[in-house]
Amino acid sequence: MPKLAARAVEKTWGREDIPAHFGVPAGRIGEIWFEGGEALPLLAKYIFTSESLSIQVHPDDRLAQAAGLGGGKEEAWYILDCAPDARLGLGLREPMSAEDFRAAAAGGSLEAMIDWKPVRPGDCYFVPAGTVHAIGGGITLVEIQQNVDVTYRLFDYGRPRELHLDQGIAASRLEPYLRPPVYAPLGEARMLLDGRDSPFTMDLGAWSEGTRLAIDDGPVWFMPLSGVGKVNDMPWHPGDVWLVDRTDDVVMDRAAAGLLARPV
Repeated sequence: MPKLAARAVEKTWGREDIPAHFGVPAGRIGEIWFEGGEALPLLAKYIFTSESLSIQVHPDDRLAQAAGLGGGKEEAWYILDCAPDARLGLGLREPMSAEDFRAAAAGGSLEAMIDWKPVRPGDCYFVPAGTVHAIGGGITLVEIQQNVDVTYRLFDYGRPRELHLDQGIAASRLEPYLRPPVYAPLGEARMLLDGRDSPFTMDLGAWSEGTRLAIDDGPVWFMPLSGVGKVNDMPWHPGDVWLVDRTDDVVMDRAAAGLLARPV
C-alpha cells in the first residue's frame, strides 16, 4: 500500500515556519493534505495556524447529498502544539434561533457567541457535522476527516472571501457543544474515537523499538508523529502518511508514536 502524496495548501491564516521535514515550498502554508491516486473515504491533514480560521460548519450526509455532494463531512482534531493562549471554537455558548444567529453573523458579533475552549497538546476533539466551529491562531494539529471538500463559512473576520449564510445556517446545530475532549499526550497509547458515533476510528499509538504494527483489517491511515521505521523496507518518518493493511510490514526502528485511523 502507498505512501500518500503531500500537497501544501496556502491559506491567509497559515504560517511560514513549517518544519523542514515536510518538504513544502516557501509560502504562507496553512494545510498539508495527504492524497492517494484514487477516491479514498478519509483525508488526513496537518493544519498550521497563525490566526483564526473562519467560523464555519460542515453539512451532514442528508444536506450534502441534497446539494449534489457524495456525503457530509465530520472530522477530528489532535493537537500537536499550541501557543499558551490558543483556543478552539466549538458550538455556541447558548442555544440561538436561526434569526438571531443570522443577525449575529451579518452584524459581526458571531465570534462572541462561540464557545471558545482553551487547548493543550494532546487534546483530541471530534467535530460532528452541524457543529459550528473555528480553529484559533497559534495551533498545529492533525485532522482526520471524511474526504468531502465542503465548508460553509459563517464569519471570516473581514477577509474578502465568500460567506455561505443560507447553507450554513441550514446545516448548523445552533446549540452548545457538550462532548468533552480526550486527553492523550504523545507517548500514551489510547483509543481516541471508537467509531460508534463517528465515521472512522482513531487511535494514538506508542510503540517500542522493534515493534511490528499488527493490522488485522484495512485500509489503515498510519501517521507517524515521532520515531523512524520502515514500511516494507521503505523508510517512514514523522510527517508522512501511509495507507497500510495486513499485507504490509510496518516496523519501528526506534521508539515511536503515531495516529491510526480506519473508516467504519
